Amino acid sequence: MNKLFLRLNTYALLIFLILSGCSSDAYRHGSEEKVKNVVLIIGDGMGLAHLYSAMSLYQGTLNIESARNIGFVKTHSADNYATDSAASGTAMATGKKTRNGMIGLLPDSTVTENLTELLHKNERASGVVSTSAVTHATPASFVAHNINRNNYYEIAEDFLLTQPDVFIGGGLKYFNKRPDNRDLIKDLRKNRYNVVLSIEDLLEVNSVKLAALLSEEHMPQISEGRGDMLSYGALKAIETLSKNRNGFFLMIEASQIDWAAHSHDTRYIIEETIDLDRTLGVVLDYARRLGNTLVIVTADHETGGMTIVKGDNNKESIVAEYSVGGHTGLAVPIYSFGPGASQFTGFLDNTEIFNRIVKVMALDENGVTDSKKK
Repeated sequence: MNKLFLRLNTYALLIFLILSGCSSDAYRHGSEEKVKNVVLIIGDGMGLAHLYSAMSLYQGTLNIESARNIGFVKTHSADNYATDSAASGTAMATGKKTRNGMIGLLPDSTVTENLTELLHKNERASGVVSTSAVTHATPASFVAHNINRNNYYEIAEDFLLTQPDVFIGGGLKYFNKRPDNRDLIKDLRKNRYNVVLSIEDLLEVNSVKLAALLSEEHMPQISEGRGDMLSYGALKAIETLSKNRNGFFLMIEASQIDWAAHSHDTRYIIEETIDLDRTLGVVLDYARRLGNTLVIVTADHETGGMTIVKGDNNKESIVAEYSVGGHTGLAVPIYSFGPGASQFTGFLDNTEIFNRIVKVMALDENGVTDSKKK
């Protein structure tokens, strides 16, 4: 217990130092350094109003306010002006549009390569961290291929096929309490994953391949005691992925901003958005120390049609209104920090996020061959 207490406090101190400091000029304005690593942080459902509500009530300055490379992302899917997370996640993970509800497939159900598969062909590492089940639409888009985003048990099997080097989040039951009685936890261990089932074990583990399934389904809300799981998960993922000398890609999802917006729960939105920003602070600090690391923050779509109609200048209250219960077709903001950040400004289609990550990381669609190694 003492060892765990010290470890928790080490992580807490790092987070405190981030929140107490500010990003260096290179991470405010970007730089021309080579990009070795990319961290993509997705606030599910997070539009400008969601973010500004957090800015309005946070007692201090959010990390995201230091961004100088800012743009907007057009989010429509192949069959709907208002995308869902599956189609938008697929666009960011593969560079291809698909129909709402589909994961890692083209509209005709043809498989399209995702970033995890492309990175492995290029001998780079990849990972996903989420406050939802890892089989949920956004993290699944970077790992799996399925015609229906709700086929969680099938999507769990794809984690064994594509084998992201790290995945951290909920969704344990889709791996070990399955209708087919297959125990994917045993299969993960056979494939040299270090599998952990608690935040305490996550902080202690030291491995090259890591699967952390920290709840039966989704992680709890911040208000229900989730704590700094997203920040700790981001730290552990980067620490693990950094063992690959060729570089890595990490997707981090703050999933529950979307759920809060579906419920028109402004308090919940603000808490989850501040958690995303706290995680961004931790990531930016690690990125500065690693060097050659691009950090991107965006959303997959806007949820709720949220508008702030009233507030005060003392950061005590706001009044928000919502126009819909689901998703809208609004463009969403994108913020980028560090080397390559200037590539993610202006108006972008969501497929361009994939294309520009591939470009700045100099990924080869044919992979690394023996001749290239020489």
